Amino acid sequence: MSASQPAPRGPGEPIYRVEPLTTHTHTILLLHGLGSNGEKFGKELLETGITSSGLTLPQLLPGARFLFPTSRRRRSTAFGRSMLTQWFDIANLQDPELRKEKQLKGLGESAQELFAIVQKELEMVPARNLILGGLSQGCAIGYLTYQSDLQDSLAENEEDTQRDLDEENPFSTPEVAGERPHPSVQAQNFERDLLGLQPLEEPAREKTAYGTPVFLGHGVKDEKVPLGLGTSAARVVRSAGYEVRWRAYEELGHWYQVPEEVDDIVDFISSVVGWPVSHG
Repeated sequence: MSASQPAPRGPGEPIYRVEPLTTHTHTILLLHGLGSNGEKFGKELLETGITSSGLTLPQLLPGARFLFPTSRRRRSTAFGRSMLTQWFDIANLQDPELRKEKQLKGLGESAQELFAIVQKELEMVPARNLILGGLSQGCAIGYLTYQSDLQDSLAENEEDTQRDLDEENPFSTPEVAGERPHPSVQAQNFERDLLGLQPLEEPAREKTAYGTPVFLGHGVKDEKVPLGLGTSAARVVRSAGYEVRWRAYEELGHWYQVPEEVDDIVDFISSVVGWPVSHG
């Protein structure tokens, strides 16, 4: 495993990049949590994220390039206006409903920056060979980023729009004659409205990330992000029409479970996503 020189990317710090052990065929883009950075998260994950067979992710996926970008530093409402690396601001970690409008500006900025990274990788590998994931807040921004149709709209949208985020069912649509949109289209429409973007002229399931499988793991003893937020996220993503594999880990706090969760992730990559895995 060899780490290349960090790649500059504009706002934020350089991307921490670990090149594949063999020919580059796949890319895994992983996002850190609040207050961390790409290099710290990446080094620890690739060194300690070991399966029950004793293998690391680079050993199991020798053709994969691992990318760990760092978010911008932003004023943190939850931590007394301190300057922290965070993908978006949040007022209260355990109650993301509180002052939700604080999240919007960072969500749009971070999604646009991550889109650029994804698009560059897609010049080298097909979309089916790219995985986007993250820990904690990095997982949350990942939900937004894989909706690739937002890229151009985000780049053009310069207003810091304050939207009403209090809909009980974000994927509901008014009762009108004709067929209701697919849940993934409803989710896409809600997402665009959330960010203050114009609706698509011809929304369609094919223009969403429908069909992208999702793995979600959460610690039952997570003291920072309650388990209920994880189960709610899984329920919402399923309601939008996506295939979700959900796992809760009884003895886990706010981190990843070794080796159980790493085993589950590798199995998901192999059996659901369909990537080849090398077992040595």
